Amino acid sequence: MVIFRRLIYVSKLLTVLSARDLSCEKQDRILFENVDLQIEAGELVLLRGENGAGKTSLLRILVGLSQAQAGSVSICGEDVNHDINLASQHIIYFGHKLGVSGLLSPIENLTFWCKQHGLAISHDNIVDTLETLGLEGLESLPVKYLSQGQQRRVSLARLWLKNDAKLWVLDEPMTALDVQMVAQVEQKITAFLRAGGSVLMTSHQAVKIEHEQREFTLEYRW
Repeated sequence: MVIFRRLIYVSKLLTVLSARDLSCEKQDRILFENVDLQIEAGELVLLRGENGAGKTSLLRILVGLSQAQAGSVSICGEDVNHDINLASQHIIYFGHKLGVSGLLSPIENLTFWCKQHGLAISHDNIVDTLETLGLEGLESLPVKYLSQGQQRRVSLARLWLKNDAKLWVLDEPMTALDVQMVAQVEQKITAFLRAGGSVLMTSHQAVKIEHEQREFTLEYRW
């Protein structure tokens, strides 16, 4: 009996994200209904669907930024709607809105983000990360003066700084990046997956990630 309970506990730990019976309505149109999605540790899931099918809406619901009309979501066993703070400790979300202030420099933006998430990351570590992402010499410049691709690099730096995340939820992470940076992000995602992390992402571009992939498709509803 004790062994049986232990097996159940281990199984729950392997389930990083569990969504049940999700429904979403937007502007009097039902985007999707009764959506079930489960992601295990080390799994890469590509979210597919036409424009307007509700991919971004689904991702925002999964990370607790939007409320579904029905259904439930848990991340690492934590109910997103019950306690978003506990659930969000396990994830990094990269959305269409980059979540950076144009008035702050890349260093200031990332320092603030690290403090928000309780990360003890040194100033030198942040500078080194920005240099790794090709932003050397731009670390102290207000973000509003950076190109769109450079601003996205600042936001993507979170993937290099938060090492305890279990799940990355990435909405079109390769947009506005050059070929070299796309390859760098793909390598980072591959390393994260090989270390046991899980990734749910959308991408209009072909993804070159050396890891087994599973597709989850949302059908456009009229």
